[in-house]
Amino acid sequence: MKITLPDNSFRDLPDGSSGYDLAKDIGPGLAKSAVAITVNGVQKDLHDKIEGDASVSIITIDSDDGLNIMRHTLTAQVLARAIKNLYPKSQLAIGPIIEDGFYYDVETDKTISIDDLQKIEDEMKNIVKTNSSITKKLVSKSDALKVFKSLKEPYKEEIISESDQKDDFQLYYQDKEEFVDLCRGPHLPNLSFIGSFKLTKVSGAYWKGDSKNTMLTRIYGTAWKNDKDLEKYLNTIEEAVKRDHRKLGKEMDLFHFQDEAPGMVFWHPYGWNIYKTLQSFIRTKLDKNDYLEINTPQVVDRKLWEASGHWDKYRENMFITEIDEEHANEKRVNALKPMNCPCHVQVYNQGITSYKDLPIRYAEFGSCHRYEASGTMHGLMRVRGFTQDDGHIFCMPEQIESETASFISLLSEIYSDLGFEKFNIKLSTRPEVRIGSDEVWDKAESALENAIKKLDLPYKIDEGDGAFYGPKLDFVLTDAIGREWQCGTFQADFNLPDRLDAEYIGEDGNKHHPVMIHRAILGSFERFIGILIENYSGKLPFWLAPQQVVIASIVSEVNDYALKIQTLLKEKGIRTEVDLRNEKISYKVREHSSRKVPIIMAIGKNEKANETVSIRRIGSKDTEVIDLDKALKLIEKENSSISQ
Repeated sequence: MKITLPDNSFRDLPDGSSGYDLAKDIGPGLAKSAVAITVNGVQKDLHDKIEGDASVSIITIDSDDGLNIMRHTLTAQVLARAIKNLYPKSQLAIGPIIEDGFYYDVETDKTISIDDLQKIEDEMKNIVKTNSSITKKLVSKSDALKVFKSLKEPYKEEIISESDQKDDFQLYYQDKEEFVDLCRGPHLPNLSFIGSFKLTKVSGAYWKGDSKNTMLTRIYGTAWKNDKDLEKYLNTIEEAVKRDHRKLGKEMDLFHFQDEAPGMVFWHPYGWNIYKTLQSFIRTKLDKNDYLEINTPQVVDRKLWEASGHWDKYRENMFITEIDEEHANEKRVNALKPMNCPCHVQVYNQGITSYKDLPIRYAEFGSCHRYEASGTMHGLMRVRGFTQDDGHIFCMPEQIESETASFISLLSEIYSDLGFEKFNIKLSTRPEVRIGSDEVWDKAESALENAIKKLDLPYKIDEGDGAFYGPKLDFVLTDAIGREWQCGTFQADFNLPDRLDAEYIGEDGNKHHPVMIHRAILGSFERFIGILIENYSGKLPFWLAPQQVVIASIVSEVNDYALKIQTLLKEKGIRTEVDLRNEKISYKVREHSSRKVPIIMAIGKNEKANETVSIRRIGSKDTEVIDLDKALKLIEKENSSISQ
């Protein structure tokens, strides 16, 4: 049979050859590091037979796919077996991989707590030391049911029973069939490929995510190629805990949440200072880039959501309201808007638009509400009520490329000003299920891609991951500790203008539907502020800090001088607070440092007599004594360091 390799070279192998046979044919080094194969785009086990002519690639343990296969093997074959060894009456449910690790859901007769993780981890290491081979059997549905019925594994039985699959259920065995698990695979050929791992936490999880079902124990872990990578990851996690915006938000008195309004932010004065400053910064940038700021209703009749298609596709995530209209025999059904786009089309539709008017760029700091399950909410990162730095550009198809370039330039400038020099671009192309002709999709995809290329920016293509209405660009930030955050987006939409009758008069005198580009840079203010807090570990840039300067008196005799300085700073637009309490200066400095105030001025008798100030900056133990006039000029200059 003829095997096509990724470099388009060919190998002729006997019929029935396996992935391992192919790796060995290519070279002994590859055979030694091979753990699985991809056949015509589908991952398979290394010893699976290749059926006929095919395109095949070898997955090695050093690749990202190899790492995920190692994690999958670790959870399904090692963690599961360790649990069964230590808790023989336990019943296994599911054990998938997740980002950076894995978990397994089990039902046990004994409670497993975080204190038990080391014991389970030690048992896993004992299992790994055996270097056991992992073999696979393909069995019928009835035989698979018999196996797990005999093992008293009801969750596995349920998975098999509910499957539409009739044959070829994959059972993976270790040590001459001493342990077996049902799994989609692929798995490592043996446990010698297992790298470094650690169990991280325990939580509860309902079977199938349904609160009506049994509460299972979920054991999480992480796994990496070696000890160095594992230690690096654990250090990142430790640092992330220190930077958690929920913890810092409390310490800095920025915001809180409470049960009476789940998923809604209660902004405190200091937190709202960040919000207002960031909004003002973005507004100035938008004004300079010819955006027209608008504002649209938060509560909109269901008729608009039906016309836009959101009622059918998004209703379960919408907050619905019903009211009795006067002189009406039926209730009026409205929804809090989950997004702004249909409302922006309504603004566009007022009046007649010529091709000469395009592009039209609308921007809105749009307040939106989406129902998120209670278990998915996470501080500012995932909320039910949020404000987007939303925008929609109405343009002709031939303007997509120039608008893409302009947007990326604006986004790059804003991210840089906010301290994010590095971001990745992902171009998502047409999905199988889509609207619009291939010709239109060709133009849109080419326009987005050409714009990126002309800006000489690296990007990755995600085939088939575009929206059903058009291709899109996603912009992924990298923060100070290497975590990635998808924030900005740029989506070309050929669907909504048609559905909502948006038109323009073309050069030919006929009516045409514009392209509608959905775009955002921050995404949501709430989430982005959470990202900023964690990126800077609360020590925000001076211009963005919630309280920029605190003037702390050492003795009461200098209170008048402290108040004078506050007035001078406020006149320059500096967010300033005076601390005149009868407390030791060391106590005041400690307290304001914990709130991450960038500059603390200590004012004593010498400072008042000499018209000076003692300045201590966040993160420094040194104090600098300088003339008041010089200090005011330096602070004013520092506050204007970002071009707004």
